[in-house]
Amino acid sequence: MTTLAAALKTLEKVATEAGVDPATARREGEALAATVAEPNKGAFVDWCAETGRATSAEPYFDAASRGRRYRAAQTATMSLLASGGSPSAPSYAAALGDVALAAASLGTPDPRATGNAATAAAAQLAEPAPRTAAPTLGDDVTGSLLEQLSVVQRKIAGLGPVDLGGLVTGASAPSSTSVDPVAVQPPPAEPAEPVEETGHAQPEPPQKSLEELLAELDDLVGLADVKAEIHRQAAVLRVEGLRTEAGLKTPDITRHMVFNGNPGTGKTTVARLVSGIYAALGLLTQGQLVEVDRSELVAGYLGQTAAKTAEVVKSALGGVLFIDEAYSLSGDQYGTEAIDTLVKEMEDHRGDLVVIVAGYPLPMQVFIAQNPGLESRFRTHIDFVDYTDDELVRIFGVMAGAAEYDVGEPALDRLRSILAGVERGPTFGNARYVRNLLEAAIGRQAWRLRDTEKPTLEQLRTLELDDLDLPEPDPEPPADAPADVPADASIDGGTEPSLDELVPPVGAPEVEPVDFGEAPLGQDLGQDLGQDKESP
Repeated sequence: MTTLAAALKTLEKVATEAGVDPATARREGEALAATVAEPNKGAFVDWCAETGRATSAEPYFDAASRGRRYRAAQTATMSLLASGGSPSAPSYAAALGDVALAAASLGTPDPRATGNAATAAAAQLAEPAPRTAAPTLGDDVTGSLLEQLSVVQRKIAGLGPVDLGGLVTGASAPSSTSVDPVAVQPPPAEPAEPVEETGHAQPEPPQKSLEELLAELDDLVGLADVKAEIHRQAAVLRVEGLRTEAGLKTPDITRHMVFNGNPGTGKTTVARLVSGIYAALGLLTQGQLVEVDRSELVAGYLGQTAAKTAEVVKSALGGVLFIDEAYSLSGDQYGTEAIDTLVKEMEDHRGDLVVIVAGYPLPMQVFIAQNPGLESRFRTHIDFVDYTDDELVRIFGVMAGAAEYDVGEPALDRLRSILAGVERGPTFGNARYVRNLLEAAIGRQAWRLRDTEKPTLEQLRTLELDDLDLPEPDPEPPADAPADVPADASIDGGTEPSLDELVPPVGAPEVEPVDFGEAPLGQDLGQDLGQDKESP
C-alpha cells in the first residue's frame, strides 16, 4: 500500500532527476496532499505523521490553504517543467498525481476527498502543451487515472483493504489535454513511437507558437474583453520586438498587469497563457507561472520578508509572478517590506520578469494608487467579469472531461437549476464554485458505487443526475483555533476543543500589564511591537 510518505519521497527523487530543488517539490506535494485530505476527519494527524511534522494543526492548515489552487492548476514547479519542455515533466506530473490520490486515504476517508483527488490529479497530469511523445489514456483503464481513482473510491466506500501501490507513478503518461478550468479542450495527441535510449541527450520538444497560444486563449469560455486586450498587448509587444531587431527606438512599455475580478473568473488561467505568449514573443526566457499570496511573500520577522520575497521572485525569473489578493500586502510594515522588495526586483529584472497582481476590483485600485512605485509599473488593468449560467455549465463540462468523467444532459439540467438559485455577489466563486460542485459529484459517485465490486468503465466515467447537489464550501480553520487539535478533529467537523483546553489552568502566572504610555491616536502599536521580533 503506497503511503503519502512514499509518494512524497518519489516526488523528491523525480524532482532531483529533473534538476529541481527537492525541498521545493516536497513543499508542493505536502500542500497538495493537505488540500486533498481537507474533508477527511482527523486527516491532519495522519498528514503530520506522513510528512514527519509535529502533530500540530497550524502547518496543516497553512499547507491546505496554499494547496487549494493545485486542485485546478499545476504547481509552480510543474508549470516550470512543462513550459520549458523538460522531458521530466510527465514523470513529475505523475508523481504529483500519486501524492494527490494517496492523500485521499488520510484520516477517516470522506467521499469529497475523492473528488478533490480526481480534479487535483487531473490538473497535475495535464500537459499544457504537446511537448513530449506520451501515450494518452485510452479505453483500456489498466494503469489509467480512472483505474487508480476507482481504487480510492473502493477504499472510501468501505470495501475493505486495497492495494494503493503505483497509483499513478509508472502508469500511462498524462494526456496532453489541458485541465485549465475555463478552456475548451483540444483532442488528445496521438501516441508516438517509443524512442530508444542512445546515451545522447534528446532535443527538447518545441514550445507552443504564438499562434497556438492565442488560439488557446480564444477557446476559453467567455472573457471576450479579456481576450481582446491580451491580443492587443501581444500585437504591441511583437512590434516592439521587431523594432528593436531593426535597430529602431522603442518606447518603454510596461509588461506588468493588474487583473481585476471576483474569484474564479479565469485570472490564473489567463496569466498562465500570458506567460506562454510572452515566452513565444521572446520577451521571457522560460514562460513559467509562479502563483503566490501574502503568506508566501511575508515572513514572521522584520528583515526576513525581503529575503523571502526575493527568493520567490528568483523562482519566477524568466516567467510570470502572479500575486493573488495583492492588496493583503497593504496595512502593515511586513507587507510594505514585501512591496518595496518587489518594486526593486521588478526594476532589477525588468527584462525577464512579468508581475501580475490580482484581486477584487475596488481593493486593487486602492492598493495600486497608494504606492507610487506600483502605480508607475502597473499601467495595464484588465477586468474579468463574472460568468453567465450558460458559461458556467460549459466550464463544468470542460472540467469533467479533463478529469475523464462524462456528464449527461439530465445532470447538466440539474446544474442549471442549482446555478439559477445561487445568490451572486463579490464572493461568488464562479468557476471555482462549479469546480466544488464537480468534486462533490465525484465523491457522491464513489459512494453510489460502494456496493459495486467491479464497476464498468462506463460506471466509473458517468456522473448521474443524483450526483449533482449543492457544494459544501472550502473548509476554513477558525480564526481562534488552538495550535494543537484533538486527534479526531477535522477542519470541517469533528471534536471541538473543550473549555479546559482553551482556558489556562488555575495557578498559571498572570501576565503583567504593559504600559504603552500616551501613544498618539491612530499609532499602530502592533507594528512597534513587531519590530522587536528582529532580535531572537
